Amino acid sequence: MGVFVFLPLVLPLTALPIARLAERHLHPRRAARLLAAVAVILASCSTLCLGLLVVVGTAQLPGNPLPDGWSDPEVREAVPHDQFFGKAAIIALLVVATACACVVARQHRFHALAHRTLDSDPDRSEVAVLRDASPYAYALPGAPGRIVVSTGMLACLDPAEREALLAHERAHLAGRHHRLLLAVRLAGCANPLLRPLMSAVTYGTERWADEEAARVTGDRRTAARAVGKAALVSRRASAPPLPAFAAGPVPRRVAALLGPVPPDRRWPPALTPTGVAAYVAAAGTALSALSALNAAIALFLVLEAATPL
Repeated sequence: MGVFVFLPLVLPLTALPIARLAERHLHPRRAARLLAAVAVILASCSTLCLGLLVVVGTAQLPGNPLPDGWSDPEVREAVPHDQFFGKAAIIALLVVATACACVVARQHRFHALAHRTLDSDPDRSEVAVLRDASPYAYALPGAPGRIVVSTGMLACLDPAEREALLAHERAHLAGRHHRLLLAVRLAGCANPLLRPLMSAVTYGTERWADEEAARVTGDRRTAARAVGKAALVSRRASAPPLPAFAAGPVPRRVAALLGPVPPDRRWPPALTPTGVAAYVAAAGTALSALSALNAAIALFLVLEAATPL
């Protein structure tokens, strides 16, 4: 395996430039999907290589259930400094698994609580209005998905702004933004270097929904005003682990809505900083996948040779 097993652990650094540039120079729909795909691939490769290191580290522990041949010097030589990295990888993988489990559990608990609350309401319409003075609004996925909004939030918006709010939350449901957000949160747990992509995708999904709200209402200023008002009144409200109306960097969202509609390009022009960053991220992602595949095949062949028939 050599150094190839370590490359996917650090190659997420190649995605950091595009994480900062995509949200400013790409259409938010394109940016959110691109960054989520890059995050998932890089996190998968990183976790795979961490697992390969765990195999080598676990084979060194006394009393492990692995074949005795897997602890032979020939296997340990496949990993530089196997004594340190093999055992450190065990701790790292346990931390990753615990963090991912916590993210999934928190989202599951919130889903279950929200659905239990709505099940007690005889009204099964798309929009569930909860009598609550605390201002909040979010898209709750399900079959079918529903929009949850409090009376406190509705009270601070005029009719046109309420229309923008509902269009925003419908865009979250139609785009399945909760899946994108969960994927990048898990990717950030798998590799801390991917955490900047979490905030970038969160911003991208909110901007995506903002643009849909502006398109549906036909008035970008109304959508911007609704976002700004909602943010002002919900500053102290706890944010759910789902797409919410007042999430993300609100001043930037409002400024973007007050500007022109962003160009909807499939890929940024090559001779621009965003284009260069996109190609660097694509190259880093491809190299990460190839390195992980090479390390997996190499370790498989070494372990197969070390396993007695």
